[in-house]
Amino acid sequence: MASHTDSTDPSTLPTPATQAGREGLEALLSHPGKALIGLDFDGTLAPIVPDPEQARAHPGAVPALAALAPKVAAVAVVTGRPAGVAVRNGGFAGVPGLEHLVVLGHYGAERWDAVTGTVTAPAPHPGVATARAELPGLLDRFGAWQGTWIEEKGGRAVAVHTRRAADPQAAFEALREPLTDLATRHGLVVEPGRMVLELRPPGMDKGVALLEYAREIGAGSVLYAGDDLGDLAAFTAVDKLRATGTPGLLVCSGSEEVTELRERADLITDGPSGVVHLLRTLADRMP
Repeated sequence: MASHTDSTDPSTLPTPATQAGREGLEALLSHPGKALIGLDFDGTLAPIVPDPEQARAHPGAVPALAALAPKVAAVAVVTGRPAGVAVRNGGFAGVPGLEHLVVLGHYGAERWDAVTGTVTAPAPHPGVATARAELPGLLDRFGAWQGTWIEEKGGRAVAVHTRRAADPQAAFEALREPLTDLATRHGLVVEPGRMVLELRPPGMDKGVALLEYAREIGAGSVLYAGDDLGDLAAFTAVDKLRATGTPGLLVCSGSEEVTELRERADLITDGPSGVVHLLRTLADRMP
């Protein structure tokens, strides 16, 4: 069982429940200049809200990151959102101390660098636009239009949210198969999340993004914090790094909806407020 952080005591740094997690935390604190801090955005740095467009970083997130980032090799926000949207909703641009921050948007297909303030990305997959054009008709045919919401992701992915439907879980289950069929016809895959089904090109996931970036910067240790099914791939990436000698720490941002993540985590925080507390406490403990 993963241990929990205590966000009520500002001096408390939790002890991970696993040996691998304890080794990861020790490596982060012993050699912070080689550490990579990887973080999901929604549900980890920002509270989950009914309308994803209204999601904003926890008020303490940017100050905590600004205190931590200068002490580590890099901070990477790894998200399914477009990089520019995550930067805007997170309030990351132009913040002193965040020069070591990157945002790996669209599961690594886009990259925003705080030093340049620019986004780099390849051309979008053509299947996303064609699948998006068919979505309204598909939702109508399956009687699932009412309460569902389509989220555009910059032409690189498209998601159907069911959290605002009359029966969110029933709508989620009813749409899973037809959306998978739609994705397959257009060369895409479906990524399920917390009351959301996302259609995106294959080969894009948070694990690939995190692993490639960790190798790019030569990370000596890695912390990754997430809250959703899409973060399982990043957890697996950290396990791969551990297996090749790079210590890592897995943190679950307190999701009761995704038990798989909780079961694999070394630490469980009380949602974004707990993540912020953990980041701030790490910054305070690092030289």
